[in-house]
Amino acid sequence: MTSRKPYLIRAIHEWILDNQMTPYLSVNASIDGVVVPSNYIVDDSIVLNISPSSVRQLELGNDFILFDARFSGQSFAIEIPLEAVQAIYARENGEGMLFVMDDEPQPPDNGNDGDEAAQQGPKPSGKPTLKVIK
Repeated sequence: MTSRKPYLIRAIHEWILDNQMTPYLSVNASIDGVVVPSNYIVDDSIVLNISPSSVRQLELGNDFILFDARFSGQSFAIEIPLEAVQAIYARENGEGMLFVMDDEPQPPDNGNDGDEAAQQGPKPSGKPTLKVIK
């Protein structure tokens, strides 16, 4: 299955906006592919205001979050791979969602490491027992 993270980020973002609050995104800036202004990184993290009034061309994609923002009057194109997103929350009350860095699902093991019957589990014995209730 695909990761649920992009869907959760989009849902929490919409929920925060629906409640007239300001969505903030906490990002691990040490992850490869993160493009943010380095002057604003503190302890390998950056917190970004992603409200419609603060960013332009916000794209909450399945692999990246992309938008344009201004920092000290200078425009920057921000790129954030989803694995770098640590949290999305409302500035006003802190409600939102925290993501564990290793929460991505592991791909299923398609190798045949053992007997196929053993992988399926034990077979039920005997006939099924059903009871007619009137």
